[in-house]
Amino acid sequence: MSSYTIGTLARAAGVTVETVRYYERRGLLEQPDRGDGSGYRQYSDDDVARLAFVRRAKALGFTLAEIRSLLGASECGSVAGVLAAAEAKLAGMDEELRRLTATRERLRSLVQICADGDDNCVALEIS
Repeated sequence: MSSYTIGTLARAAGVTVETVRYYERRGLLEQPDRGDGSGYRQYSDDDVARLAFVRRAKALGFTLAEIRSLLGASECGSVAGVLAAAEAKLAGMDEELRRLTATRERLRSLVQICADGDDNCVALEIS
């Protein structure tokens, strides 16, 4: 098993040292003891894997609070927990996509109204 200082951990996980510290403060990563006599905290391969998991979850749009729950489900091998979180995130994204699509269509209408020189353009009166 490898041992990492905070800097080597950050590089191995593709994050900054401040990100590691932030995740420690948020409870996503445990802060190890300085037990080896060097005065430096020593992180493990498991910590690298945990940070990689957090990065993948963030890339999928999960919040840090959601990631904390996902970590628990992942660590105990709960496919049902990960599935439920993924389904909930997908449903939320679908709703956001519907809202954004409706807003885009209203903006297209506004562009057309303004392009036609309609007085409603200045008042942003669109249906």
